[in-house]
Amino acid sequence: MLRAKIVLDPVFTIGEVDRRVFGSFVEHMGRCVYTGIHEPGHPTADAHGFRGDVADLTREAGVTLVRYPGGNFVSGYRWEDGVGPVEDRPARIDLAWRSIESNEVGLNEFTQWSRRCGVETMMAVNLGTRGVQEACDLLEYTNHPGGTALSELRARHGHPDPHNVRLWCLGNEMDGPWQTGHKTADEYGRLAVETAKAMRQIDSAIELVACGSSNSQMPTFASWEATVLEHAYDAVDYISLHAYYEEREGDLASFLASSVDMDHFIRSVIATADHVGAKRRSQKRVNLSFDEWNVWYQQEFVGHTKLGMEQTPRLIEDTFSVADAVAVGGFLNAFLRHADRVKIACQAQLVNVIGLIRTEPGGPAWRQTIFHPFAQTARLARGTALRVEPKGARHETAGHGVVDTVDAAATWDEESGRIALFLINRHPSSTVDVTVDVRGFPGAAVAECLRLEDNDPRRTNTAAEPDAVRPRNDPTVRVEEGCLELRLSPVSWTAVALTTAHP
Repeated sequence: MLRAKIVLDPVFTIGEVDRRVFGSFVEHMGRCVYTGIHEPGHPTADAHGFRGDVADLTREAGVTLVRYPGGNFVSGYRWEDGVGPVEDRPARIDLAWRSIESNEVGLNEFTQWSRRCGVETMMAVNLGTRGVQEACDLLEYTNHPGGTALSELRARHGHPDPHNVRLWCLGNEMDGPWQTGHKTADEYGRLAVETAKAMRQIDSAIELVACGSSNSQMPTFASWEATVLEHAYDAVDYISLHAYYEEREGDLASFLASSVDMDHFIRSVIATADHVGAKRRSQKRVNLSFDEWNVWYQQEFVGHTKLGMEQTPRLIEDTFSVADAVAVGGFLNAFLRHADRVKIACQAQLVNVIGLIRTEPGGPAWRQTIFHPFAQTARLARGTALRVEPKGARHETAGHGVVDTVDAAATWDEESGRIALFLINRHPSSTVDVTVDVRGFPGAAVAECLRLEDNDPRRTNTAAEPDAVRPRNDPTVRVEEGCLELRLSPVSWTAVALTTAHP
């Protein structure tokens, strides 16, 4: 029997958990927008054509922030096409996904949908085919209160009040050769800093995210971040990270330990950003925006060069399993472990395109397996992230060497007196017994214990069986003599909520 031990104590803290780490992503790609969030004529559609079932699930998931409108899509996007009377909007070729974009949904519709769903909008500007002036025009249209050409145009379009979008991405994955308008680090760094300076002259309250590497396997990784920040360190607030993981060649053990790689990625970007700050003798700290992450079976993706010019094609609609949900729980744990620096994160994407949610046109919407660890972590993880270091069980993986069998993260909300503990058994076949010492929290008692597990780690949710995989409450777990004893099944995710004597 494998065993592990964890000690929780309010003294050992990491940092405050920013609610923006429970963000998602809506790109004009595949069926994320059309027949995803928006489908006029659907039985649940509201007066604006947005699906009520998807909006309800978005709220249930606890999504706090949504990045929009891309993604690769934004690098060829003309924002003006998506405002004004819908009947006058032009259809355009989207070079990123070789699709036809109708522009039926644009800035105003999306920000209204976000507001109705209770989520913050994170806008991206096109720094691929466009530049400083177009970014400034979009910001003026979006945020300026009135009295200028573009703010008055917004009012004539039926939106007299500014949208007050605070968070802006300066382009997307500009290091990628696949990106429309791909640039070198120096080219992008110069463009980013000049765009940032101009945008802040229009609205000094905005927060800006510079593009980091598209992934940590890029040949220019780390040198890209260093060069971009040499230019833009003083002008931006965040540097972005993107990462997707998949099980390769049946290596389940390595896949379940993917958060080991994510932790290393985060530490590397922190080190690079802090190195630039130190060179500049700066007191400022650039934080991290992990604004694309998920499981994505890229080996199964046909590749955008083979796509026809369709409208709303079915793109990367991966169906996720129990194992995928466990891996996603590990990614969320990684964000909590770096709560002092990872302040924004966007699961990509919200619906259909490797989505938390799946839909069928005219039909149902349902929760994918990965929905559940996201929703429960968003619900329970409050306050301050605690330092958690499991001791004991370890096992070998081909991809990451020897890893801790138990992946863990925890939060402590001093105001409510609640603890949230998130545990993953990364082992593909062995059970592990875990002892959690909570004597640092007098009066600790279990409020709920949710387990996501199945005898078949490949089990999925479908339209026919939408709840085949879901967390189930275990009422048997107790705190006895200051310790919590749990038995974790192989390939499982567990969340424990505890109350304490404080306050």
